[in-house]
Amino acid sequence: MNPLLAQKKRRIGPGVVVVVILVLALGAGVGVQYWRSNSKVEVSSNGNPEPTVITGPGTAGKGVTVGKEGAKAHIDLYLDFRCPHCKDFEDEAGPAINKLVDDGTATLTYWPLMFVNPDSSPRLANAFAAAAANGKARSYSDEMYADFAKSWTNDQLIELGKQLGIDDAKFETAIKDNAYGGWLQSVGQAATDRKVEGTPTVFVNGKMLEADQLTPEGITDAVTAASNGS
Repeated sequence: MNPLLAQKKRRIGPGVVVVVILVLALGAGVGVQYWRSNSKVEVSSNGNPEPTVITGPGTAGKGVTVGKEGAKAHIDLYLDFRCPHCKDFEDEAGPAINKLVDDGTATLTYWPLMFVNPDSSPRLANAFAAAAANGKARSYSDEMYADFAKSWTNDQLIELGKQLGIDDAKFETAIKDNAYGGWLQSVGQAATDRKVEGTPTVFVNGKMLEADQLTPEGITDAVTAASNGS
């Protein structure tokens, strides 16, 4: 064996291998972050039912309520758009809640909180409020959860609104200027006053559901009981 080649081989130690792995990992991380911030916005909810917004954003200490007036049951949903548990909850229980709202059994109030990420949670909550003010509370919420891996930059949030039929300067300005920031603070305070300590948290007619009730069956049963006056 050529001694010079042997000498070169000896110089490639585990430290070099670790450095190479770290560089590759860093590059992959940068690539993933670039995709999250620049990937195309594609929606799946066009044409699906959009419940009427009964109470829009902006009233201090009041969430966004959707549904049909006169429902005997009311669902309060405290959520964070950056909460992975909320994403799982939406995937599992969202269709059942939508059905209860669409058939007039219950109304639903969204309480967007800002627990998880100090940067993106407020930004996404503000964008939801701006969409709700344009009558797109459910579809906008659904789409942000449906593509949970996306960063949802301001540009992506604006594009999402456009694809859902919101295409006006006020919506774009509301997102860029954090127009609902003060309202979100009041929503957070209302949640604290109600002793909400995490997301998702669900109340039905004022009664907080237990963790094992946060299922399609558990929520439906609670709403049925509330509708019957139980």
